[in-house]
Amino acid sequence: MLIELVKVAKFPGRPWLANVQTSFGGAAVRWCGDQAAEPGEYRVEWTIDQDIVWGYNAKPAVGTGPGLRTGGHCVVVRGRLNLTEDGATLLDFAGTKVLLDLADPLPEDVADTWVELFIEHDKISVCPYAL
Repeated sequence: MLIELVKVAKFPGRPWLANVQTSFGGAAVRWCGDQAAEPGEYRVEWTIDQDIVWGYNAKPAVGTGPGLRTGGHCVVVRGRLNLTEDGATLLDFAGTKVLLDLADPLPEDVADTWVELFIEHDKISVCPYAL
């Protein structure tokens, strides 16, 4: 996914965070790239390192379409929930697939629906890559 890196910063006791913007929103997330990265466009892979618990940090989305925003002390990610034939759970986030770890099985009626995930800032990361 193509993002706009606004800046990279380090706060005491926290990982490196990147302020990123997309065409559908922005937030501060963990940065896995060069700590001296300059602002600009980067292709990144997204990772969510937090167990998903339906009704706690995963809920039906109010709207449709991808979304990214800061929500209090977390990052709110809106995407379409997909279940694969082999049982994996993926979030389709503007065409980028993000593998999710579930604490418990999801309700049966949430597959192929728009959901919002509420993820701690240091539990969602972007890792830049070159084509």
